[in-house]
Amino acid sequence: QVQLVESGGGLVQAGGSLRLSCAVSGRIFSINAMGWYRQAPGKQRELVATITSGGSTKYADSVKGRFTISRDNAKNTVYLQMNSLKPGDTADYYCNADNVRRNWYENGMEFWGKGTLVTVSS
Repeated sequence: QVQLVESGGGLVQAGGSLRLSCAVSGRIFSINAMGWYRQAPGKQRELVATITSGGSTKYADSVKGRFTISRDNAKNTVYLQMNSLKPGDTADYYCNADNVRRNWYENGMEFWGKGTLVTVSS
């Protein structure tokens, strides 16, 4: 069973930093893209940042220059370094792993973590 476990959320003052981690456990042959999404109360889930197995990254305009996504393929772990946090960054942050293959002959599947809450106070 593939599981994604996030950690690193919490309460921080505006201007502060947090680092989120997401470890993928279980039988893994390969993972294509990994990423972070967030959902604020009353809003739809939105993309924050993604990173492919080759290291190509994509960011939401609202976090460019403040957030950095990285990945350790050997550990099947993705990180999100969040700097210069703003109250508008307050949300549940969800880890995503796309096109996860447990064996070379299987089709890829998508998995989500349960989320970690980030609260930025003004």
